Amino acid sequence: MHPSHPGRAMRRAATLATALGLTLLTACGGSEDAAGPGDSEGAGGDEVTLVTHDSFEVPQEVLDAFTAETGYQVEVLRGGDAGVVVNQAVLSRGNPQGDVLFGVDNTLLSRALDAGVFVPHEAAGLAEVPEEFQLDAGEHRVTPVDTGDVCVNYDRGYFAEHDLTPPETLDDLTDPAYRDLLVVENAATSSPGLGFLLATVDAYGEDGWQEYWQRLAENGVEVVDGWEQAYYERFSGAGGSSGDRPLVVSYASSPPAEVAFGGGEELPDEAPTGVATGTCFRQIEFAGLLDGAANPEGGRALLDFLLSDAFQRELPMSMFVNPVREGTELPEVFTRYGATVAEPWSVEPTAIAEHREDWVDEWTSLVVR
Repeated sequence: MHPSHPGRAMRRAATLATALGLTLLTACGGSEDAAGPGDSEGAGGDEVTLVTHDSFEVPQEVLDAFTAETGYQVEVLRGGDAGVVVNQAVLSRGNPQGDVLFGVDNTLLSRALDAGVFVPHEAAGLAEVPEEFQLDAGEHRVTPVDTGDVCVNYDRGYFAEHDLTPPETLDDLTDPAYRDLLVVENAATSSPGLGFLLATVDAYGEDGWQEYWQRLAENGVEVVDGWEQAYYERFSGAGGSSGDRPLVVSYASSPPAEVAFGGGEELPDEAPTGVATGTCFRQIEFAGLLDGAANPEGGRALLDFLLSDAFQRELPMSMFVNPVREGTELPEVFTRYGATVAEPWSVEPTAIAEHREDWVDEWTSLVVR
């Protein structure tokens, strides 16, 4: 979710949120596992390695709480955007870089499952997670951890200065009024980039999305490798950014992050960035125990911890995603400044599994120069 998530912002969160007088919460992702043929009887030592994307960041006190509860110390190994991390996990199947992988979402899930990256584990706390998020409920190779909406964000200041109405829908983005204003992530390497592509597949159909992307290309869309580059280097609305693109594919929850990291003593009337709610794709993020994990017991313990009520409460203000556990309280900053997406675009997991590679290849031929 995320996502998927504003990683560099997370690394600044503790200091800036404290300055705001906000309660900084934390997040991570976790899912299931079960002893597979390659698992050993022992715990595999007192360290458990979590493989994840660059946008993952957890305050040390959260990991310390897990250590105090279980005795296992967590090593976090970041490996790029979510798409890159999943690709690496597929390539290293059976000889993984760590014990648990967090960050595979519904756009990439079938690739990881088909490749046998994970072994099953029915994580504690699943009974509190709605069935709509449990896309592998029959086998429990992964467990949902968070959800979020991939959406186009806009820089309010830019649009006010240029007396231009921000876009609201996918169709709006092809209007010449927004020429050379949008930056998106590469669908072949980035989870939000792929999510945005899938939004257009749902909106325009399997035979119509290509023409839409041709129009976007003609309107000057820029493509970069991953979320951090798009948001922090090219988007003009990110705090501290020198980018010149006032439209970016990010998340419905990115505006609360901008407020939290803005550094002011009082909360503003509105966030400096907004969300084009007609452009959004619903994302579900999962974690699982990697096949061949050196410490499967520690991995199972970590996955259970990530679905606990205490951990799920930390998700909104550290990872800026929605917890999947029902009844989890959401902080005011998250609900006040985040966008509510009533009807996000979506694509059935079976369709993603069947067509994803072809869609990405077609998309690449259309927009990547």
